[in-house]
Amino acid sequence: MHTSRRDLLLTGACAASIGLIWTATARLRAEQPNPPPETTTIRLAKNPSICIAPQYVLSDLLNAEGFTNVVYVDSDAGVEQTKAIAKGDIDFTLHFSGPLLLEIDRGASITVVAGVHVGCFELFAKEDIRSVADLKGHTVGQQGVGSSPHVFISAMATLVGLDPAKDIEWVTSASVKPIELFAAGKIDAFLGFPPEPQRLRAQHIGHVIVNSALDRPWSQYFCCMLAGNREFVRKNPSPPSAWFVPCCARRICA
Repeated sequence: MHTSRRDLLLTGACAASIGLIWTATARLRAEQPNPPPETTTIRLAKNPSICIAPQYVLSDLLNAEGFTNVVYVDSDAGVEQTKAIAKGDIDFTLHFSGPLLLEIDRGASITVVAGVHVGCFELFAKEDIRSVADLKGHTVGQQGVGSSPHVFISAMATLVGLDPAKDIEWVTSASVKPIELFAAGKIDAFLGFPPEPQRLRAQHIGHVIVNSALDRPWSQYFCCMLAGNREFVRKNPSPPSAWFVPCCARRICA
């Protein structure tokens, strides 16, 4: 059958029209209001960590989106917070990736919903320590086995060929924070989280050997993520995907 130029033009126009209609339909669907959340109550973590500060100013936004009962649950900023998510004491929280991944690997009932931001931590050291490899045989402060500093420093040490269990002398104090030990010259290095790096710079104490906002590969990974109790996420898929993440993003970017 002979195909005329007119037939080809009509066929092309029809194909283009379908594409335009599809695009317009997709835009209309995207602009439609989200369905209400499956639950009106959500429990978030509360601790001194600055990294999760957006959660503290979310109440009004979440109320407007249908979460009429926003509850804050006291927790630490490390291992216990991770366990609270797994047990269902906390529904969602922004949390450091290290402790989350360790517990997930052990079978904890946790679902990571989204990455949130990078660049939380900076590794400070004495002037004679110039790299992560130089930590071998030196004292490093941390808050406990499985804590965020312990996990992140162990990963950095492993990457450069060190055995963090054998090559690093870990120092843990129940009463004195690692930053205080470092400032007093009692340890050789520690991992600082805001506002600790800002304080040390102002006081001209130590120097940075790893900045997770700038140095690869750590600048390519999320240090903080949004995680929820696995069963809660399964039963209530709308909160993480349609409500909580956009609200947090608005506050983080503001």
